[in-house]
Amino acid sequence: MSQLDQFFTECKNKIDEALLMKVDRQIEPRLKEAMIYSLQAGGKRIRPLLLFATIKTLGGDLEQGLNTALALEMIHTYSLIHDDLPAMDNDDYRRGKLTNHKMYGDATAILAGDALLTLAFTILSEDQTISDAKKVALSKLISDSAGPLGMVSGQQADILAEGKDLTLLELQSIHHRKTGLLLFAAVTAGAIISDASKKEQQQLAIFADHIGVAFQICDDILDVTGDEEKLGKKTGADSALHKSTYPELLTLNGAQKALFKHYNQSIEALSELGREAPLLTELASWIVKRDN
Repeated sequence: MSQLDQFFTECKNKIDEALLMKVDRQIEPRLKEAMIYSLQAGGKRIRPLLLFATIKTLGGDLEQGLNTALALEMIHTYSLIHDDLPAMDNDDYRRGKLTNHKMYGDATAILAGDALLTLAFTILSEDQTISDAKKVALSKLISDSAGPLGMVSGQQADILAEGKDLTLLELQSIHHRKTGLLLFAAVTAGAIISDASKKEQQQLAIFADHIGVAFQICDDILDVTGDEEKLGKKTGADSALHKSTYPELLTLNGAQKALFKHYNQSIEALSELGREAPLLTELASWIVKRDN
């Protein structure tokens, strides 16, 4: 195992363990079970890994990023629970397992998502490893990225776009909010925690913007070409819901070219950072080459 693989494995294991400890509270048993079910669904932990890789790149303290990483993963998990609901994308499987509402019913799934969202901000507020000023900055960053200015707005626009022919700019706007901003928040949170310089913040913001677009393009491509067993869900979901996608607007070949264009721009941004960034480079490469 390479040093990079070891770093990512150690961080992922730490997140998996800490998530369960944070849910180990006096929570209604069925609700707690539903929360843990989705947290243990085998996620790749991309947002926490981006956060940790950013902190490591900037020479910061990884322990100061743990609670923010947990908050990001809880918010991401809540969004998936709600996204799978019958009123949204109506998915039966997520990562090869029954979706939360298929296991626990719609009502409990909604409440499990609500609980994870609000618990995320409890964890941020209780963080004793960073200053109050950083807690406020991180809370605003994440709430803006996940809330009505960000992910929730993107989800609403995505629902309204079903059955419509979108322009490329309209599609980019939806995915920037729905997916990109929480990835952006992970990188930016690492910069805040590590006291990054203004130039470092600017270059990391460019990196995060481009890798966020690349992430979504890759998702759209996998929905067309991916292996259902590896993905843990049915392919063709976007087409079934009559959603505009990058392959549909650009052709599959065009989407693949756009994917690597944004990947190259993300790497170029890292080259101007003024520091070696092997972890972020490796993550960016994985994001565009993944098969699930």
